Amino acid sequence: MKKQIQEADLALFREHVQDAEPVAHDRVEHERRKPPPIPRPRPVELPEGQGVPLLSESEVETHEFLLFARPGVQRRLMSELQRGGIEVGLELDLHGLRVEQARGLLAEFLAECARRRVRCALIVHGKGYRSAGQQPVLKQKVNYWLRLHEEVLAFCSATRRDGGTGAVYILLRNPSNPSKSSRTP
Repeated sequence: MKKQIQEADLALFREHVQDAEPVAHDRVEHERRKPPPIPRPRPVELPEGQGVPLLSESEVETHEFLLFARPGVQRRLMSELQRGGIEVGLELDLHGLRVEQARGLLAEFLAECARRRVRCALIVHGKGYRSAGQQPVLKQKVNYWLRLHEEVLAFCSATRRDGGTGAVYILLRNPSNPSKSSRTP
């Protein structure tokens, strides 16, 4: 429904625009070109044996408290990681996810940590109380998957305040030292 303009308002408008002249131009406005689409990044996969010795999942034991360090990681750094003394840069919560979903998210998360140059991250995998047989399926998988990724130098179960044995702190390669990131540990 159109709103009626009062005669006084119309007269006021005409008074203000009476000396206005239309702008003349001989250019035709072309349709603007759309920018090319930004390609979606391919899903990041966890490496299977790329620079890392092949490791069978059955070779990896999962205990209540997780602890892993590549050769050369200093004890002082490991004890600092275990007590939660390294600032967590990013967190990932895998609670309630299926294994396939969790694996994809973990791969993307580790890639994001590398892009943001994160030194320490936290992954919450849960304790498996709602899993079949109350076995911590995601905990076992995370324990295995993290060992396959060469950017992960070490990991251990988190302190109680960050999830205890239902979460892990991850120590990643030093982002401020790019020369070591291409070297195998």
